[in-house]
Amino acid sequence: MKQWISQLKKAFGVPFLWLICLIYFTQGFRSFVWTAVSYQLKDKLKLSPSASQFVISVAFFPWSIKPLYGILSDCIPIKGRKRIPYLVIATVLSLVPWIVLGLSACMRSSTRHLIVLLTAQNLGSAMADVVVDAMIAEAVRYERASFAGDLQSVSWLAMAFGGICGSLLGGYALTNLEIDIIFLLFAVLPTIQLLSCGLVEENAEGTKVLQEVANSNGYHLVNGDNSISDEDGSLGKKSNTSTIKRKKNKKNKKKRVVKTSKSNTPERGNPLVLQWYHSLKAATYSLYCAFRQPVILRPMAWFFLAHVTIPNLSTVMFYYQTEILDMEASFLGTARVVGYVGLMLGTYTYNSYLKKMKLRRILMWTQVGLSILSFLDIVLVSRMNLNFGISDKIMVLYGSALSDAVNQFKFMPFLILSGQLCPPGVEGTLFALFMSINNFGATVGSFVGAGLASVLNISSGSFDNLLLGISIQILCSCIPLAFLFLIPKEATGVSA
Repeated sequence: MKQWISQLKKAFGVPFLWLICLIYFTQGFRSFVWTAVSYQLKDKLKLSPSASQFVISVAFFPWSIKPLYGILSDCIPIKGRKRIPYLVIATVLSLVPWIVLGLSACMRSSTRHLIVLLTAQNLGSAMADVVVDAMIAEAVRYERASFAGDLQSVSWLAMAFGGICGSLLGGYALTNLEIDIIFLLFAVLPTIQLLSCGLVEENAEGTKVLQEVANSNGYHLVNGDNSISDEDGSLGKKSNTSTIKRKKNKKNKKKRVVKTSKSNTPERGNPLVLQWYHSLKAATYSLYCAFRQPVILRPMAWFFLAHVTIPNLSTVMFYYQTEILDMEASFLGTARVVGYVGLMLGTYTYNSYLKKMKLRRILMWTQVGLSILSFLDIVLVSRMNLNFGISDKIMVLYGSALSDAVNQFKFMPFLILSGQLCPPGVEGTLFALFMSINNFGATVGSFVGAGLASVLNISSGSFDNLLLGISIQILCSCIPLAFLFLIPKEATGVSA
């Protein structure tokens, strides 16, 4: 392990590796502070389960528009830099809301202000997530491509470790500290992240290439997270060739002067704003052309439907577990840690035994498995488990671990298909779009769950119709099975 870390330090440098690990650790550690947010909504603001779930769904919407951040950072550099300035902006957005919520009782006691601040915080976190992915992609592409898998592994390990630490400490912090102190404590991590941004240097080479892309003949595919397409390496040669031809035949080439770049400096009459416009247009058009292909559109439609057709009642269950079952915050934090273990177990099981299986079959059994696991909630809410001598805490712990493990069997095919379907040149931006579709589907499913809880009059202290809500959820989990034809028939975890 030490030798592996030493090789990564030598390949990418300590500041870069530190910044990457810190950002991913912070992303995972967010469970520390969001546990406090859940209790703030329930205990301090006295919101109903449906209203609380609505607030959280709105706050997480910025994760559904991730391609926008990638396109902006690619096409509109700030002082010649495309990554670090945007990472600084994202970190400030992640930091300021927690400081305001920690210091101002008025802000954290107002639902409207809380929604605005939480949404801004998620905007910063989502932007940082996209930018750091782009930095990793650029680092392995231009510097040490042989370490691509190792760098991704370090990133995932840092995020998993952050999630486990955040879940464990979040529950205990709520037991011993005030919520405002928890908000301020979490702000320490974005502060360190902001200071760490100054340790990493970024060159402007990508910006020079970007200028050529914006002015070249035709629109080259711009990669939102991986900077510029592989084809862009030959842009300089194309530019020189077109310059020579222009000298030989000025009349025929006169109309192409605006489109072809003679140098890295914008031509007279082509201001920087117009250059940004062409770059944005190129990136958006390339993304549109790639996504509209049926081989890409159909699978992504299935994953979207798999979220929106199933009402998410997680917030309702949180209220039930804390109010009716009297489960402490420390125990719920432990349950999340068990869920992380189940997630990692699901990843290992998939990679070891299932990746050669047809994805249609995996997704079919995953949906069936999720339906069966939902019956555990029925057993818990109906109190049938007590008749068999099974405690409520055992039900929650094992239910959390199993659900996260089975959900990973659904997420892994999504990642695999996303990687296989991305055409060369728009891998990063298109992958960010895929993740946004997945996140947006989850957000809509959360809205549907909030609506279902409202229709069934499930509220704090009134859970008479919760069994009916879970039964509807189970029935809805079978709907995606009818649309499995959208998944490529022969696709597996090895080849599409």
